[in-house]
Amino acid sequence: MTTVTDQFEHVVGIDTHARTHTYCLVETRTGGIIDTATFPTTSAGTNRALSWIARRSQGTTTHAAIEGTSSYGAGIAAALAASGFEVTEIRPIARPSRARTGKSDPIDAEAAARSVIREDLDKLAQPRRTGDRTALRVLLAARALVDQQRTANRNALTALVCSIDLSVDARKPLTDAQIATVAAWRTNRDDATARVFREEARRLARAVLEQTEVLRENHLQLGQLTEALAPGLQAVPGVGAVTGAILVAAYSHHGRVRSEAAFAALGGIAPLPASSGNTTRHRLSRSGDRQLNRAVDVVVRTRLSYDPTTREYASRRRAEGLSNREIRRCLKRYVCRALYRELRTRMT
Repeated sequence: MTTVTDQFEHVVGIDTHARTHTYCLVETRTGGIIDTATFPTTSAGTNRALSWIARRSQGTTTHAAIEGTSSYGAGIAAALAASGFEVTEIRPIARPSRARTGKSDPIDAEAAARSVIREDLDKLAQPRRTGDRTALRVLLAARALVDQQRTANRNALTALVCSIDLSVDARKPLTDAQIATVAAWRTNRDDATARVFREEARRLARAVLEQTEVLRENHLQLGQLTEALAPGLQAVPGVGAVTGAILVAAYSHHGRVRSEAAFAALGGIAPLPASSGNTTRHRLSRSGDRQLNRAVDVVVRTRLSYDPTTREYASRRRAEGLSNREIRRCLKRYVCRALYRELRTRMT
C-alpha cells in the first residue's frame, strides 16, 4: 500500500467558491502548515495560485486535494492537472466535526489537505474527466429538463381540453396523433373567445412536438457518445442510450470507483441491514446517485420482462417467500456488479 505521505512531500488543500479559492499547503511528514492564501477564480488568479504553490513547495512533489471538482473547483482542477499535479476529489464527508474546529475557508482548506495525507493512493477519488464525458453529463441534464417541460406542457394541454370543449376526445390521455392535429389548427375564423382557447392549445401542442424532437435528437447524441466512450455497452441486455449514458457518466473513468461494491454504494444499491430480533432482512438504500439507481432499476425491470434467466431467478426466489420488491433489490445488486465489470472492460 502506497500512501500520499510515501509519494508526496506536500499536499495543498483547496476550498472552492464562486469568486475565490482558499489554498492551504501542508507538509505530509510533519503535518505542519506551510502557508495559507486566497486567490480569485479568474485566469490571472489561477496563475497566481499555481505560482504560489510552486514557490511555497520549493519544487517538491505536491498533491492537490480539491472539494467540488465538478462545480466551482472544475477550473482549478483542470489547471493543476495540466501543470502536472496529481488531483484528488474531496467529498464534504471528509471534513472533521465543526463542533470542535469551527468553520472558515482556511479551516476547510486545511481539512481537505489533512483528509488525504494518510490515505492509500489507490483509494483516492479522482475528478471526473472532461471532453466527451462532460458533454455526456450536459446532454443528460438537458434531457431531464426538456422531459420535465414536455410533461408539464402535455399535462396543461390535457387540462385545457378537459375543461373546455375544443372538439377533442379527452376521455383518455392525448395521443401523439391528437397532439399533432391540435398543433395544425387554424384559428383565423374563430371568434375572439374561442381563438384564445384554440391558440393556447395549439401553442402547447407545438411545444410538445418540438420538445419531442429535441429529445429524439438528444437520444441519438447520447447513443453516439456512449458508444464512443464504452463500445458495445448498449448491446448488454437492458442497456440503451440513456441508461448507458447514465452508467458511463457515473463511472466516469478508471480509478474513480475503486470496486464494484463502491459502485453499488455510489448508486444507493448496496443493501442496508434492517434486522431486529428474530427478523433478519435488508432494505434498499435511499442515498447515493439516484440517476444511477434509476438506470440499474430500468435494466432490472427490462430483464424481468424479456430475459428468461432473470425471470427464472425471480420465480425461484418468489417461491422462497421473497416479495417482488425484495427480488428487485437482490437483482439490482447482481446487475450492478455485472455492469461494473462491463464498464471496466469496455471504457476507453
